Amino acid sequence: MSDYSIARRNMVDRQLKARGIKDPRVLAAVGQIPRHLFVEDAFASQAYGDFPLPIGEKQTISQPYMVGLMSEALLLTGKEKVLEIGTGSGYQAAVLAKLAGRVFSVERIPALARRARRILDGIGCGSVNIKVTDGTLGWEEEAPFDAIVVTAGAPSVPDCYLRQLAIGGRLVIPVGDMGVQVLKRITRVGENNFSEEQLVDCRFVPLLGKLGWREEA
Repeated sequence: MSDYSIARRNMVDRQLKARGIKDPRVLAAVGQIPRHLFVEDAFASQAYGDFPLPIGEKQTISQPYMVGLMSEALLLTGKEKVLEIGTGSGYQAAVLAKLAGRVFSVERIPALARRARRILDGIGCGSVNIKVTDGTLGWEEEAPFDAIVVTAGAPSVPDCYLRQLAIGGRLVIPVGDMGVQVLKRITRVGENNFSEEQLVDCRFVPLLGKLGWREEA
């Protein structure tokens, strides 16, 4: 079995630290998670490269820098209840499990949810809760959340995400067209008041569902 510890350390130094990721908890979490387990075996040798990789079902695992950036943008301290929209490979959920108190993750594709569940259990992240459903609807029965992260590009921000945020909670979401989006951080500062920051241009697979893009688009 290959030892990926050096590749993982280089990834943190060259892709995260060198590009401005500073939160020591985020850097430590990304440095601990065996990313190569979350990609298909054929791509294991590329798992720590600075690019997304296919994981099947027309979905991808995000590049390490983007995972670090989105994780840092959530401003987690360790006790939060976090919702992830788009479990995908399970890698982002594994990182969040190191950073938050409880993690709830929604995936619309059953095969990906099953695979992520198996990998997360295998590395000791059995506390991550996964639900197979339309991610654009969030997870109403578990709301409110201290933080919500969306790992697919949305045409607009679904109102349900805003409603499911706790006061003071942060939503990190890519918003734009199918080609390129802007990563935004939206903070619920009051019952009906929200502040918005634009973080960086990005490119994600489309957020499909009732309140996102339609499958035929």
